[in-house]
Amino acid sequence: MNESKRVRWGVIGLGWFGEVHADNLAEMPDIELTALCTRRPERLREVADRLGVARRYADYRDLLADPEVDVVSITTHIYDHRDIAIDALRSGKHVLLEKPMAPTSQDCDQIIQAAEEGSGLFMVGHICRFDPRVTLAKEAIEQGRIGKIISMHARRNLSKAIGRMVLDDISALMGDGIHDADLMLWFSRAKVQSVYAQEVHPGQNKHPDGGWSIARLDNGAVAVVESVWHLPESTPYAIDARMEVIGTEGALYINCGEAGLQIHDAQGVRMPDTMYWPRPFGRYAGVLQEELRYFANCVRAGQAPQRITPAESQAAVAWMAAATESAKTGAVITF
Repeated sequence: MNESKRVRWGVIGLGWFGEVHADNLAEMPDIELTALCTRRPERLREVADRLGVARRYADYRDLLADPEVDVVSITTHIYDHRDIAIDALRSGKHVLLEKPMAPTSQDCDQIIQAAEEGSGLFMVGHICRFDPRVTLAKEAIEQGRIGKIISMHARRNLSKAIGRMVLDDISALMGDGIHDADLMLWFSRAKVQSVYAQEVHPGQNKHPDGGWSIARLDNGAVAVVESVWHLPESTPYAIDARMEVIGTEGALYINCGEAGLQIHDAQGVRMPDTMYWPRPFGRYAGVLQEELRYFANCVRAGQAPQRITPAESQAAVAWMAAATESAKTGAVITF
């Protein structure tokens, strides 16, 4: 593809985050939001009318057959990821698949095989790898500034109001803990040897509201992931996300919870998102656009994404899937 050409993009799945994808794409130069797809006619009409998108599909296969679409974002339920991603890759589209790649490592294997056989580029959308706070930490680690990593701990906790909306679809560990599992494996360049986990389920949704997972990595480090979607609804945090990385020569601390802005008003104290997809003065900015822009540039250049590879995304799924199994059985899962 010509590097100056506008990338024509379709979005499959118009839940909350699919709409965020579509909104951001519609505002980005050199990207044309070309098509939208959801099985819900009223939802399709609502979003497509608002964004002025003419190509509308109730069946994702019809969108994949549209020659006017170069790239697709797949922002559906995780249990639909495997089949839609495989069909999209077999159709020749470039595919940005939202994390987690799939529910199991075996599902990931099938997607990766389709990506290797297909002509399109493939990337899983691990947004935290595009956060400048995270990338600066990665740079410091690569420079040897903290020595060899020996311990990592992360928390990524959300309000129970969000939990009620999401926990019928995915657990807190698989839904959000996977971010930190991925970052820990990226930082350490290590592989998981064993996993133990415990989950808690105080709410009424299908999946556990929270969990902790501890992993032993093959470089000797210990890594702990905490994700609890049961903070009080009055919490000021959009997301309370922090990570500590301790090495033999130093340590670093990433704080994505303190967003740099507190708003005190009659409703209390709030810390709105200022990094991932904020919308100052009615236009989106932030890390999601950086991720979308990166993939668009890979498509223009015809170069496979290097910021995150399919195998790396699969490794994070394998860890969180093992954590789910461990929490159910009480066993330590070895790789």
